[in-house]
Amino acid sequence: MKIRIGIGSGGATSSPDALAELVAALDDLGFDSLWLSEVLTGPVLDPAVGLAWAAALNPRVKLGTTMLLPGRNVLRLAKQLASLDVLCRGRLLVTLVPGLTYAPERDAIGVDPKQRGAVIDEALPLLRRLWAGETVSHDGAAGHFHDVRLSPLPVQQPLEVWLGGTAAAALERCGRLSDGWLPSLCTPEEAAAGRVVIEEAAAKAGRSISSEHFGMSLGYARAPLDAATTRAIARRPRALELTPVGLPALRERLERFIAVGFSKFVVRPVVAPASWREELEALAAAVGDLQT
Repeated sequence: MKIRIGIGSGGATSSPDALAELVAALDDLGFDSLWLSEVLTGPVLDPAVGLAWAAALNPRVKLGTTMLLPGRNVLRLAKQLASLDVLCRGRLLVTLVPGLTYAPERDAIGVDPKQRGAVIDEALPLLRRLWAGETVSHDGAAGHFHDVRLSPLPVQQPLEVWLGGTAAAALERCGRLSDGWLPSLCTPEEAAAGRVVIEEAAAKAGRSISSEHFGMSLGYARAPLDAATTRAIARRPRALELTPVGLPALRERLERFIAVGFSKFVVRPVVAPASWREELEALAAAVGDLQT
C-alpha cells in the first residue's frame, strides 16, 4: 500500500498568512495534500475558494476537500469542482459529505438530515455524467436543467469522488456509488468492518473499489484539551474518546488503521497551532516515516 498523510486545517487557516505558511510547510516537509472542509456556520474558509488560492500559491501540492452535497444545485457544484480541477491542473481530491446534524449547521444546510442520503443518491450520478461530458437533463431536488453539457470538463477523467459516513446506509451507498471511503470518528476495528460492508455492496452493484482507496480523517490534540475545546468537540458523538491526545497516541492510531488495510489519512489538529511550520515539523518527526 502507498501510505499518504494529508493535513486538514480546520478553522486555523482563515487568514492568507496562515494558509500560505501551511501550504509552504506541506511542500517542504513531504506531506501529501492540503484539506479544507466545508462548515457553513464555522470559522473556516469556503473550501473551493481556499483551495483555488492555494493552487495558485503552490503548483505541486494536492488539494482535497470534504464538501457538502445536500443543499446544492448539482450543476453549480459540477461547474465549481470542474473549474477547480482545471485551475489546479488535475490535483483535486474530492470527498462529498452530507454535513453535520446539529444546529446551527443543520438548519443552514437546508435539507433534513433524514433526506440527505437520498439527495446524494440522486446527485452523485448526475455529477459523474456532467464531468464525463454527457448532455444531461434533470428535474429534481438536485436541480432543474435541460440539455446541459458542462464546460470546461475536469482534467481528471474520471474525477473521482469519495464518500464518508459510518451508518449502514452510508456504507451501502459508498459501495454502490463512490470511488473511495474517508470516514471519521470510528475505531480501526469498526473501520475494518465497514470496509467489508462497502466491498460487498460494491460487488453487488457490479463494481469494485481500489484497495488503495480506503482512508480515515483523524482529529488529534498535541496536549490535553481545555474546557472550551472539550465542549466544542463533545457536540459530535464519540469525538472526545476518538481524538488521540499527544503525537505518540496519533502515531499508534495511524499504525492500527494501517494494520487493517487503510492507507490514506487526513490528520487535523483540533486546536489551532500557533505556527503551522512548527506543527508540521513535529508531525513529520512523529509520523512522517509512515508514508511509503
